[in-house]
Amino acid sequence: MELIIEFLPLLMFVVLIPLLFSGFPVAFILGGVGLLFWLLAVWLGVVNDKSFLLVISRIHGGIVSNLTLVAIPMFIFMGTMMEKSGIARDLLNTLQLLLRRVPGGLALAVVFLGVIMAATTGIIGASVIMMTLLALPVMSEQKYDLPLATGTIAASGTLGILIPPSIMLVVMGNLLSVPIGSLFVAALMPGLLLSVLYVGYIIIYAKLNPSHAPSMVVDETMTRAEYFSLMFKSLLPPMLLIFMVLGSIFAGYATPTEASGIGAFGAIVLAYFKGNLSFKSVKEVTEHSALTGAMLFGIFLGATAFSYVFALLGGHDLIVRGVEAFSIGPWSVLAAIMVAVFILGFFFDWIQITLIVLPVFAPIISGLDFGDHLPYPEMGLIWFAILVALNLQTSFLTPPFGFALFYMKGVAPKEVKISHIYKGIIPFILLQLAGLLALLIWPSIALWLPYTLGVN
Repeated sequence: MELIIEFLPLLMFVVLIPLLFSGFPVAFILGGVGLLFWLLAVWLGVVNDKSFLLVISRIHGGIVSNLTLVAIPMFIFMGTMMEKSGIARDLLNTLQLLLRRVPGGLALAVVFLGVIMAATTGIIGASVIMMTLLALPVMSEQKYDLPLATGTIAASGTLGILIPPSIMLVVMGNLLSVPIGSLFVAALMPGLLLSVLYVGYIIIYAKLNPSHAPSMVVDETMTRAEYFSLMFKSLLPPMLLIFMVLGSIFAGYATPTEASGIGAFGAIVLAYFKGNLSFKSVKEVTEHSALTGAMLFGIFLGATAFSYVFALLGGHDLIVRGVEAFSIGPWSVLAAIMVAVFILGFFFDWIQITLIVLPVFAPIISGLDFGDHLPYPEMGLIWFAILVALNLQTSFLTPPFGFALFYMKGVAPKEVKISHIYKGIIPFILLQLAGLLALLIWPSIALWLPYTLGVN
């Protein structure tokens, strides 16, 4: 009996993992497992029945009364409104024209569109679906290799998970008690690094296989004035919105929560000037934002209950004792966590992984000493959060449950097979892992900018 009591926290995961595959709502599974093991702990005499009030208090203090989390529904609203406004379509058309003579120009236009949309939406499902509908028919018409086309769209569409304003970074900041502004700034360079790796790969691939990425056939009759007018109309609005949201955070004029309100209002203004603002569109955007936000906050509640019961049963102490017993060094611990997150990404989405892994392992990471490898030791948790975020980028692309792949297949033309998509994402997964390795070797990629700017 004493052995069961000691390993009760680990049994929580033994029960949790198979239930996550059941298809039952994740929020109910997390909260239900937490409640079940709390009742079991009360029955075994490990905790008293009044400890339930501590769980409720933790949920109220960590979720219900946390104003930082207001940024999540606001960023969702901003991204959804941007999707409805038609700005992305204009952007892609303009980028196609600008890159028409560059090898693989259309694929590069998709990458740049992914970067811009990542900085204005941060909603992966919407970005991947929208970019598939906009770009894949054009790439197919231009005789692009289907694996290259699908891989480029899927990888570029998932940049929003890392490039701020990322909803995932808001969640991570709340879980780790790390300033969200610092996470936003820290994620900027790794996100751009991934984009550069994508661009480099596409240019090399296009030069080696010109028939797989032919030059675009576009209208050459436009005058220079018409080009500049098109660039002004399509590039300026989203860049202005990015400047309003991220610039206000980086400059210290607004918190991420306040900036999310600026972004939501800015998206409404842009939709108005595009002529796409109507009662119907506002109603659809509001409903989508409310449903998505309710789903996320339901998971937050369940995950908070699960993680607090885990801590209440001594889960953190059990892991620390295990690390000490096996004399595992800090790099071994970090490597084990990164491998575990990567493997979990094959089966679960970022919400489940983040809300389960971070509360469990963050206390351990914060106590590890990486010596001189970390240029700014006080920013160790920020480095860890960006490592996990970059690692989770792969969870959208890795089969069998890569959500970006399912989003794409659901709206792709019939001639696009799932085999094309699987083949196409392999190089981009390798590029993401290369970016992760670079961040492990050179932490300053993420830490130099927030340290220099002093953003919090």
